[in-house]
Amino acid sequence: MLQPRNPNPHHPRAHDAEMAGPFPPDLHDVRHLWLKAGLLVVWALVSFVATYFARDLQFLVAGGWPLGYWIAAQGAVLVFIALVVVYGWAMNRFERQDAERLAASAQLPDADKPRGEGALPHG
Repeated sequence: MLQPRNPNPHHPRAHDAEMAGPFPPDLHDVRHLWLKAGLLVVWALVSFVATYFARDLQFLVAGGWPLGYWIAAQGAVLVFIALVVVYGWAMNRFERQDAERLAASAQLPDADKPRGEGALPHG
């Protein structure tokens, strides 16, 4: 049976397992989750559903080739690249919005600032 290398809880590397835990809650913002869910749905539709029905799309012609061929051969890859670009653009936009919100909250007078994270005034 393998024993831990350093069973001392006061050792500086003893808490590495805790640091490998889940991401902080701010990385799981609702906007990010909806973006990821929407892009995953589009990816699944193009990768599985459209490819499954590619034979049924043979009557449509694009560029001299049946549309089913384009979807099976190129379409899924091109859509995946487009999804990566959309994800990058959206995440940059979210980060800009967050930075603007933080800058705006930093400019509030001291009386208007909250007294800590989630702190409500007493009284």
